[in-house]
Amino acid sequence: MKPGMVPPPPGEESQTVILPPGWQSYLSPQGRRYYVNTTTNETTWERPSSSPGISASPGPHRGSLPPAVNGYHASGTPAHPPEPAHMSLRKSTGDSQNLGSSSSPGKKQSKENTITINCVTFPHPDSMPEQQLLKPTDWSYCDYFWADKKDPQGNGTVAGFELLLQKQLKGKQMQKEMSEFIRERIKIEEEYAKNLAKLSQNSLAAQEEGSLGEAWAQVKKSLADEAEVHLKFSAKLHSEVEKPLMNFRENFKKDMKKCDHHIADLRKQLASRYASVEKARKALTERQKDLEIKTQQLEIKLSNKTEEDIKKARRKSTQAGDDLMRCVDLYNQAQSKWFEEMVTTTLELERLEVERVEMIRQHLCQYTQLRHETDMFNQSTVEPVDQLLRKVDPAKDRELWVREHKTGNIRPVDMEI
Repeated sequence: MKPGMVPPPPGEESQTVILPPGWQSYLSPQGRRYYVNTTTNETTWERPSSSPGISASPGPHRGSLPPAVNGYHASGTPAHPPEPAHMSLRKSTGDSQNLGSSSSPGKKQSKENTITINCVTFPHPDSMPEQQLLKPTDWSYCDYFWADKKDPQGNGTVAGFELLLQKQLKGKQMQKEMSEFIRERIKIEEEYAKNLAKLSQNSLAAQEEGSLGEAWAQVKKSLADEAEVHLKFSAKLHSEVEKPLMNFRENFKKDMKKCDHHIADLRKQLASRYASVEKARKALTERQKDLEIKTQQLEIKLSNKTEEDIKKARRKSTQAGDDLMRCVDLYNQAQSKWFEEMVTTTLELERLEVERVEMIRQHLCQYTQLRHETDMFNQSTVEPVDQLLRKVDPAKDRELWVREHKTGNIRPVDMEI
């Protein structure tokens, strides 16, 4: 928002040199005087003189003319004229001349308000406003992975989102290994059933007679029945546990790849926008320095061409300020897009993780149920597994993991210039 300007108190101007025709003076909200040409709409901090381009004011602002302010006023001259061009670029950063002065107090204050780390802008720790967590009681992924974390295996850093992806990929690997475990269990059951069936056909003690012979024959028949039970158990393990685990793992892999590419592209775009901001900031500094040199030359009248040169320098400085504003706006748009997608995607990863854990829990419960149906005598070995499965809690698991691996719960804010 651009605060309005107020005209000087009545009679104040009469105590100084009379302004040239067409010029009026006003006070900025910070109490600094600036001048507006009502004919050309040009604005300047320096008191205009009868000779164009020569300052008639030897006051404290002499020699520190803000180039970005010397643009043109908006069409028409309102009763309370708006700020000169570029004066309100920085938000809440003190004196509004900051883009035009090489020793900008506004820029210094802005740096105290925000800090940029790996192309992401955060509030400065010393002036950080209180931020409310998006999901205060859930230890949610969307609240604790905004910053990057130092890579323990090298000198680089790992993005918070990359840590989440690594966890998801680890979960995918664990699911794959669980599926392989069940496959090995199926092989054991099939081999066991095959051996039981073979043993039931053995002719040993076939010559036993009488009631003892009948009992013995029933023992061998029970082996064949048990072999059939184990074959059915292995078939159900394949169709009801192993196959669903494998199918879900493949879908999970596709979802992870989409998330990875999308967020990585947005982060690259953010880095590119930040590089543009730094380039534009450097260009503005160079234009300001050039204008300062030409202003000094104008004061000591080193060249007849200095007056024209300073006008060109002012235009270039104003353009550099415009370019910086545009680059910062594009950067903030890119960061906002990245922020929105980070929230959406981390919540989606959270949902997928809960879904994965719940799916595995259900199929392991199915495994134990099949075990109960197959072998009631092994109840004591299955019960501990049932007890642990009933205690599976994805939310608690996430809380413990987030507590250990979190990188930061401060979300990005818009960059200030």
